[in-house]
Amino acid sequence: MKQLHEQHRIRYPPFEASRWDPKTLPVAVRQFPLGEYENKEDAIQALQEQPPSFSLGTNDGWIIERSYVYGDEPMEVGLDEPHLESDSYVRAVKKQRQGWYLIPNPIHHILRQFINGVVIVLLLSLFYLFISPVLVFMNLPVYGLETIRWGLLDYPALAVFVAPLIFAPLFIRAMANLMELRRQNQFLKRNLRTPIVEFVQPSVANETLEFNVSFPEWDPTWNHVDAILRVGVLPPSREALLETLDRSPKRQPPPGLSTELPHHWEIGLDDGTAGGEDAPMELKEVKGGLYLRPMRIMDQGEPQRWEEGKILKLQPPESPWPGSVHTELLRVHWECILRIDRQQGGALLWVQPLKVAHSPERTLLEHLPLHDGRSELDLT
Repeated sequence: MKQLHEQHRIRYPPFEASRWDPKTLPVAVRQFPLGEYENKEDAIQALQEQPPSFSLGTNDGWIIERSYVYGDEPMEVGLDEPHLESDSYVRAVKKQRQGWYLIPNPIHHILRQFINGVVIVLLLSLFYLFISPVLVFMNLPVYGLETIRWGLLDYPALAVFVAPLIFAPLFIRAMANLMELRRQNQFLKRNLRTPIVEFVQPSVANETLEFNVSFPEWDPTWNHVDAILRVGVLPPSREALLETLDRSPKRQPPPGLSTELPHHWEIGLDDGTAGGEDAPMELKEVKGGLYLRPMRIMDQGEPQRWEEGKILKLQPPESPWPGSVHTELLRVHWECILRIDRQQGGALLWVQPLKVAHSPERTLLEHLPLHDGRSELDLT
C-alpha cells in the first residue's frame, strides 16, 4: 500500500525576481496525508473528491503550487464539474479586504517619484563639489562654490538650491498625511450604508460573473460606479511558513521575510513581507485600515459600468486562474470591487470577497502579473 498526499509548495519573496538568486530563497513544502491505497486506481478514485491541482509561477521564480503525490508518483485530478472549497476566509480577508475603502491622494505617488529625482540631483551636486578643485586647477569655470553665511556657519551656494529640494517633499508629504486624516474622519462620520449584492449564479473561475447591485444610499456627488473582478495571491501565514521551513519565530527570518512588524492591529495580519510604508497615515481606531493594499500577484478583468436595474456581467482575467483557496500556505483570493467616482475627495471602493469554484481542468500559469504593494498605486 502507498500513501496518497496533497502537497503544497510555495516561494513568495516580497520583491521582483530580477533582484534575487532563487537558490538563496527556500521553497516551503508541506504534505497532507489523504490515506493509504493498494493500487493507483483506488487513489485516482479518491482524488475525485479533492479540488484540482494548480501551478502558478516557475521553479526559478515565484511559485505557488498544489499537487497530489501517490508514493513518489505525481497524480492529476480529473473532475467533471466545478469544485468549491469549503475553507472559510482567512483573517487577512475578513479584516483587510472587505467593506469600504478610500483611495490615497495621488500626491503620495508623485512625491515618491520626485524624491527619487532629488536624490539624483544631490549625488550629482556632491560629485560636482568633489571634482571642483580639479576644475579650478585646470582653469575651467566653476559655479556655486562661493559661500553664504547662515548664522555662524558658511555654506556653499549650491546647498542653498539643493537643500529646499530635499526638505520640500518631506514637508508636503506631512501635509498630505494630515489631509488624509481629515478625509478619513469625514468619511467615518458619513457612515455609508452597505451596497446590496445579489449573485445570479454561483461563481466559477474563468467564467463570467453575473450579479445585481443596488445602493440603499446614493450621494448626488457620485458620478458613476465601475465594477471590477480581481484575483490574486495573498501572502502565506507567517507562522505556518516558519514552521514549514523549520525556522524559529524568535530567530532571524529566512531570506525574503522581514522581522515581524508591530504596526498591525491584530496578531496574524503581519506576514513579514512588508518593505516600508505601504499606505498613507491612517486612523488607528479603524481595525484593518482604510486603504486597500494591492496583492503582490494580481490580475483583473475589464471594468464594467454599473447601471441601475441591470445585471452586471464581469469577465475574468484573460489568464487562467484557480478558484478560491484559503489555507495557511496557499491563498488564492477573488474579490469584486465597486469603484465609485466622486466629484470631491477621491474615489470610494466597496470590496466584496468572493468564494469562487475551481474549473474542472488543472490550472497552469507561468507568467505571474507582479505589482507594487503600495495602496497609492491600486485603482487610481
